[in-house]
Amino acid sequence: MSTEEKSLNFIEQIIEKDLENGLANNKLRFRFPPEPNGYLHVGHASAICLNFGLGIDYQAPVNLRFDDTNPAKEEQEYVDAIKRDIEWLGYSWANECYASDYFQQLYDWAVEFVKKGKAYVDSQSSEEMAKQKGTPTQVGTNSPYRNRSVEENLDLLERMKNGEFPNGTHILRAKIDMEHTNMLMRDPIMYRILHSHHHRTGDKWCIYPMYDWAHGESDYLEQISHSFCTLEFLPHRELYDWFLDQVYDDTKVRPKQREFARRNLSHTVVSKRKLLQLVEEKHVTGWDDPRMSTISGMRRRGYPPMAIRNFANTIGIAKRTNLIDVSLLEFCVREELNKTTHRVMAVLSPVKLVITNYPDGNEEWLEAENNPEEEVMTYRKVPFSKELYIEREDFQEEANKKFFRLTLGTEVRLKNAYIIKGESVIKDADGNITEIHCTYDTDSRSGSGTEASQRKVKGTIHWVSIAHAVPAEVRIYDRLFSHENPDGNKEIDFKEFINPNSLEVITGYVEPSLQSAKNLDQFQFQRLGYFCVDKDSSAQKLVFNKTVGLRDTWAKVEAKE
Repeated sequence: MSTEEKSLNFIEQIIEKDLENGLANNKLRFRFPPEPNGYLHVGHASAICLNFGLGIDYQAPVNLRFDDTNPAKEEQEYVDAIKRDIEWLGYSWANECYASDYFQQLYDWAVEFVKKGKAYVDSQSSEEMAKQKGTPTQVGTNSPYRNRSVEENLDLLERMKNGEFPNGTHILRAKIDMEHTNMLMRDPIMYRILHSHHHRTGDKWCIYPMYDWAHGESDYLEQISHSFCTLEFLPHRELYDWFLDQVYDDTKVRPKQREFARRNLSHTVVSKRKLLQLVEEKHVTGWDDPRMSTISGMRRRGYPPMAIRNFANTIGIAKRTNLIDVSLLEFCVREELNKTTHRVMAVLSPVKLVITNYPDGNEEWLEAENNPEEEVMTYRKVPFSKELYIEREDFQEEANKKFFRLTLGTEVRLKNAYIIKGESVIKDADGNITEIHCTYDTDSRSGSGTEASQRKVKGTIHWVSIAHAVPAEVRIYDRLFSHENPDGNKEIDFKEFINPNSLEVITGYVEPSLQSAKNLDQFQFQRLGYFCVDKDSSAQKLVFNKTVGLRDTWAKVEAKE
């Protein structure tokens, strides 16, 4: 990577320094190491973009390694979902690896630790161990089992592996220093007994390695050059290096752990444990609920993968944790969809409009452009008839001068169609408008080239022909939490901030070209926002999710017209 191409972040500066100090380019190797105990969320997306982005920039391989060391919480479903999410984001991994691939090697190393007096079997209860571990300001005290003989430790470890003891009776601890200033160095646990079926190794193992023991050694076995993780692992770096010291062969690449800050997203949570709570307690419909911060939820909502990658690049990598406003993510989504989606017409709050001077039973198929951002313009046909649906908010019986839509006695253009003039209304017994009657200028059809078609009017509104309208369920999403940082106050349960109005389901009407739309197809409903087809949709019942609203984009569309 040329340092002249762009300003380097601190992670890239670390890599460049290592290359200057003699690390060969072909020795660079990165990894993304998810634990398969839940679905990936927007925070993981940043880590994915970091590691795979480095792989692209440095033309180096990136491994996908599953940290599957806790079978009690891990499932194949999560493995499959993680792989699907990474591929959807547009990345490819060099090798698909699992910590469980190394269980035998990790165990063999643990046996060597015991033989060298660097590990021992402790038989205290967890409460006893917690007491003797000390505090950040008070040193710990040695376990009464710390000086067991090598023979006894080997015997107990073997029997632990063979499943002779129940959960919680013994653990294997590294023998480091119970008076160390870093509490993680006070004889950390390497193995615990866990009689639980593993999704890959079945019932072969009754003991499982702890994260700190498995992670760095897995990096070493895969010859990862740089192991990037979030800031909470900074205190773990010393232990990461100590474990490596015991097995390192200086003819091989020694992995280097470095840390970056989490980027939390406003109005959501990015804890897998809390996301699981939302799912299990049915505050949402599942991991892929479009209100969730999961990658699968964002995909289902209609967020394009490139928007998420652009968002990750925009917020960058930092050394300090901060809260990113979700509006920045929405901006990236809107910017991407503006370039790629077809503009179509849909009416979500319909009121009937009758063009009184339009011939009864007549219909026209008018030409409509698909996307004004396209380099080569494409078009589709939309049906027009005497009776239309328009948005209820696009009409006011009496309006001030700042209202540029339809009123009685004023003119607007129907998008891609004719100029109409409001004439009268019909109301029900409660005074609600049920029909708007208007007339149209027969010579004003868009694109016809007539003088009337080029006449300027105050506003343009969208519409759908009633005779051709296709009903659709439309799901309107708001932010899942009403508070920008629902997880910020540890004294208050984050679920207290759940927004009761985060989902509104309505019936709208869409133009017939959408009848054949498929799952995840994306559209701009003109003047309403961006929408995508939900997986619940069928030929018999269309279902759309609102992805994100529009900013002031309609003015640009009108200007081009």
